[in-house]
Amino acid sequence: MDFPRARSLGTSLVVLEQAASTNDELAARATDAELAEFTAVVTTNQTAGRGRLDRSWVTPPGQALAVSVLLRPAQVDGSPVDREQYGWIPLIAGLAMTRAVRGLVTGHEIALKWPNDVLIDGLKVSGLLSELLPNGRDVIVGAGLNLTTPADALPVPTATSLVLCGVTMAAEELADAALAGYLGELRAAWGAFVGSKADARASGIRNAVSAACSTLGSQVRVSLPDGTSQVGTAVELDGGGRLRIRTATDGRMVTVAAGDVTHLRYE
Repeated sequence: MDFPRARSLGTSLVVLEQAASTNDELAARATDAELAEFTAVVTTNQTAGRGRLDRSWVTPPGQALAVSVLLRPAQVDGSPVDREQYGWIPLIAGLAMTRAVRGLVTGHEIALKWPNDVLIDGLKVSGLLSELLPNGRDVIVGAGLNLTTPADALPVPTATSLVLCGVTMAAEELADAALAGYLGELRAAWGAFVGSKADARASGIRNAVSAACSTLGSQVRVSLPDGTSQVGTAVELDGGGRLRIRTATDGRMVTVAAGDVTHLRYE
């Protein structure tokens, strides 16, 4: 398919009939230093996609969208972007996807789950994965979005798709509308961020992400990379996009940079 609405945004779009991983496809192309920022690789048939913690993201052909976008945050007005601010990149992408889904689905609660899932009524419709390239500067943001996946093809009971939430567009039209919505929202949010010298507060990104994030205010369990976990109330995002939690055991405030979050009210 040609994705005419997405192409009308002026994005350099590489459309593949099939890809093992759009992140890997774009990473191979990004070894060319001249490849334009915001180049995107997209397919509706990803066979070996991956999410956070090396989880797979694979759906039947034509039923989900997989897209990866190249961001080059190393320089803003001639100065390097502080690596501390890279933590906002997956959140910016998650915000963009949340807004894109809201443009397609009505009558449902659509929210961002920290750090990079999009939920409809508490069920996952989209996951995102940001990866730093070997040059240590550039970032690829990958996203998967369930479009027409029927209930019996979903990988887990806690997932959903746009069609299951009432979207009635034909498959190709829906894929194009979803991609155009996401790329447009991502470009706008990323532009605001870098236009404010990667200042999440001044750009409004911190407030926008916080408002969209249903994790904040929720009782959560965060499984940490070292195998431990924290249970408590998610209170806020810090200046680098990390999650601040008030622990249930002793009321301490702890800061989480990476982890797998469970909203306990959804268990």
